[in-house]
Amino acid sequence: MHLRRLSLTDFRSYAETDLNLEPGITTFVGSNGQGKTNLVEAAAYLATFGSHRVATDAPLIRSGADRAILRAVIFAAGRDSLLEVEINPGRANRVRLNKAPARPRDALGVFRCVLFAPEDIVVVKGDPDQRRRYLDDLLVALRPRYAAVRADYERVLRQRTALLKSARASGAVPAGALEVWDDHLVAAGAQLTAGRLRLVEELRDLVSGSYSAVSGNNRDTGLEYRMSAQPAGHPPAAAGAPASAPAAAPAAAPAAAEPDAGKVAGCLREALALRRRAELERAVCLVGPHRDELELSIGGLPARGYASHGESWSMALALRLAAYQLLRAGGEDPVLMLDDVFAELDSERRERLAGLVAGAEQVLITAAVRQDVPGGLSGARFEVAEGAITSG
Repeated sequence: MHLRRLSLTDFRSYAETDLNLEPGITTFVGSNGQGKTNLVEAAAYLATFGSHRVATDAPLIRSGADRAILRAVIFAAGRDSLLEVEINPGRANRVRLNKAPARPRDALGVFRCVLFAPEDIVVVKGDPDQRRRYLDDLLVALRPRYAAVRADYERVLRQRTALLKSARASGAVPAGALEVWDDHLVAAGAQLTAGRLRLVEELRDLVSGSYSAVSGNNRDTGLEYRMSAQPAGHPPAAAGAPASAPAAAPAAAPAAAEPDAGKVAGCLREALALRRRAELERAVCLVGPHRDELELSIGGLPARGYASHGESWSMALALRLAAYQLLRAGGEDPVLMLDDVFAELDSERRERLAGLVAGAEQVLITAAVRQDVPGGLSGARFEVAEGAITSG
C-alpha cells in the first residue's frame, strides 16, 4: 500500500497543496513550525478520521476557512482508490470513496498507516488513557468492526454517567433505569474488552522482539492487561509473563483466539453490582474498559516511573513497530510515517530504527535537520518553508 497523491485544501497552514508521491522513502525537511507535521497529520487522518494531536477537528481548519478538504489516491490490492474527506467543525464530516458518499466507518481500512511521533512517549510515560487509546486505535485499524463497538461503548458511558449525576443531584434513581444502562455497558464493554485482550496476546512477542531490535539489548519486556472489573478468582486478562526478546523484530504471529466475551460480561456485571453504592455516591462509572490499564514493563519493573528516557523511547518505538507487523500480516504494508522522530534518538537507535523501516513499501519522514535522517534512508526529498513544498 502507498499514497500516490495527497491534496489539502484549508488544512492547518495549507491553503492549497497537491503532492505526488512514490513508493520508497520520502523526506520532508524544514525548520520547526513550517508545516511538516501537518502533512503527516493529514495523511494519518485519512486512516483514522481523527487527529493524533488534538481531540477535536476545529484546530485542523485553516484560520478564516469554514472547512478543510483532504484528498488522497491510495494504491492497494493492485488498484487505485480515491478517498476524500470534508472536515466540518460543528457538523458531520463528509466522506467520499471513489466519488460515492460513504460513512467514515465504511471507509476504514482503505488507507492504513503507522505514525511514529514525539507524542508517542506519553503512551509509555503518560496516564492509562494513552495506552487504552493505543490499543483501541490499533484494534480498529486491524478489525474495523470495532469502530462501531467503540462508539457504542462511548455513547453508553456518556448516558450512564449522566444518569448517575442526575441521581446524585435528585437523591433518587428512576426504577430500573440504571439496570438498563448496566445491560448496555456490559454488552458493549465485554466486546471491547475481549478485543483488547486478544490484541495484547498478539502484541506481546512482537513488542519484545521490536524492543530488542531498537534498543540493542535483550532486556525482558512485558504487557499485561488489567481489568477494572476484578472477578472472583483469576481475571480473564492477558497475563503478561515477560518474554525473552529475540535479536530482531519477529514476523507477526498467527492471530490469537478471541477471549470468551461471555465470561468478560459476567465479570463486568459482578463488578458493577459490587461498586453500585460507590458509583452513586461519586456519580462516576467506576467499572468498564474506560478504567482498564495496559501495564508495560521493562526488566521486570513498570515502564512508567522506572524506565529511563532511552528505555521509554525504545518501548514507544517497539509498540509502533509491533503495530506495523500486525497490520502488514494482512498482506499489504501500511504506510510508515516518522514525524521528527530521529531528533529524539541517539545515533545508535537512529541507525537501528532506520534498518527496521527501510524495507517498507512507503516511508514518509519529517525532519528539521537533514543530517538527523540516517544515510540509509535515501530517496525523494522535499523542502517545506512557510507552507510551501518544493522538491529538494
